[in-house]
Amino acid sequence: MDDVATRTPSTAAFLKQLQWAGMMLAILVLLAGPVHAAGNVAPASILPWWFWPLALFVTCFFIGIVAVPAGIGGGTLFVPIIGGFFPFHLDFVRGAGLLVALASALAAGPLLLRGGLTSLRLALPLALLACMSSIAGALLGLALPVPVIQTALGLIVLGIVALMLAAKKSEFPYVAQPDRLSSALGIHGVFIDGASGRSIDWQVHRTPLGLVLFLGIGVMAGMFGIGAGWANVPALNLLMGAPLKVSAGTSGLVLSLVDSSAAWVYLNRGAVLPMIAVPSVVGMMLGARIGARLLHVLKGSVIRKMVITLLLFAGIRALFKGLGLWV
Repeated sequence: MDDVATRTPSTAAFLKQLQWAGMMLAILVLLAGPVHAAGNVAPASILPWWFWPLALFVTCFFIGIVAVPAGIGGGTLFVPIIGGFFPFHLDFVRGAGLLVALASALAAGPLLLRGGLTSLRLALPLALLACMSSIAGALLGLALPVPVIQTALGLIVLGIVALMLAAKKSEFPYVAQPDRLSSALGIHGVFIDGASGRSIDWQVHRTPLGLVLFLGIGVMAGMFGIGAGWANVPALNLLMGAPLKVSAGTSGLVLSLVDSSAAWVYLNRGAVLPMIAVPSVVGMMLGARIGARLLHVLKGSVIRKMVITLLLFAGIRALFKGLGLWV
């Protein structure tokens, strides 16, 4: 019996512990002020102080709605958009971006797990390696100058756009035979496709290569604070052969574990500011719950086109800002 088709007490207990861990992390972040300031948070502004928190809440609410069905994680949209168009230091934006990605994953997790769109057996081995490399990525990101990170972020985001345009995602990839490692770990399952009502049996292959790839994904997640959900879905779907919706759902669980590890580095360095993190996390969690419900019924192509448009604009803005061409 696969781990997705049947809900066991141990699975429910694991999910509950994961949610409590995320809540405790959020509480600690909200209570903690920046110990070592990463720089000025914002330049002088004629706008009232409450304008930016309100704008963050509204922006993150809509980011959460589109991020979960796309399977890219809230941080992938949050960091380039907030870093490019809001007057906050990039270190604070990246620290909040990890918490935002974590919040969206935890908010959507229960709905995705109950709907059979998340596989614990698929997520946990990949997340273990990505967690370790994300800590190294976070340390590297905080050590580099902000213009370098901003420019690299713009290039990465534009690369994400190119990848999403070029990749021909398969709704239900054909895997003739699982590899030995995936068979030993029992990585397979069944899910009900809400759009067609079909019962889909799935299995994966190329698991060793997927483990190596997720080491690199973890570094990027910690370095840029973007969660790297954009890389999780193609790796799970195109490389390992998991169905597209299972890839998107499992990506959320991987994000919640990886972002938790990298977020502690930013928190310890004082790069998490409550005024940015609180409205962003609350807005993202509310939007992600709506997005998790849309994943069952909404066509992936609609969300995909919207995400590509947003990322293209935000990537150009981040690149030009890092190069000093668009202040």
